[in-house]
Amino acid sequence: MQITSKFTIGIHILTCIDFFHGKVPVNSGLLSQSIGANPVIVRGVMSSLSKAGMISTGKGKKDIVLQKPLSQVTLYDVYRAVDDMSEKGIFRFHENVSPVCPVGKNIHKALDGKLLRVQRVMEQEMRQIPVSAVTEDIRKEIQLAG
Repeated sequence: MQITSKFTIGIHILTCIDFFHGKVPVNSGLLSQSIGANPVIVRGVMSSLSKAGMISTGKGKKDIVLQKPLSQVTLYDVYRAVDDMSEKGIFRFHENVSPVCPVGKNIHKALDGKLLRVQRVMEQEMRQIPVSAVTEDIRKEIQLAG
C-alpha cells in the first residue's frame, strides 16, 4: 500500500492542536517533538493541512490553530490533503512482470479491479470517521491513565 506516514502525522498534528490549544503555544517544535519526526516533514504536512483549510499557520506564527471543528474533518479529508493516492491507487504493483508468462501478462487485468474495489471501500469508511473521534479516544486514554 502507498499510504505513507504523512497521513497519520496529519491526524497527529490536528489532534495535538486540538488538545494543546489554549494551554501552550502550538508550533512546529511542539508538534515535531510529540510526533517524533523531523521538523521538515512536520512542516510539509502542516503546509498541506493549511492549503486544505484545516489549520492556520504562517512563518513565525507562534500558535497554530484549527480552521474548523474536528467533527467536520474526516480521516478521508486528511488523506486527500496530505497523501492522496485515489488517482494512482493505494496498492503498488510490482514492476517488470514477464510479458511472456501467462500469469505475468494477465495479473493486472485480473487484480486491478479488485484492488480498486478494496480502495473504494476503505475510502468510504474513512469518510465516516471524524478526526474528533480520535481526539475523544485520546482524552479517554489520558483519563484512564491519570
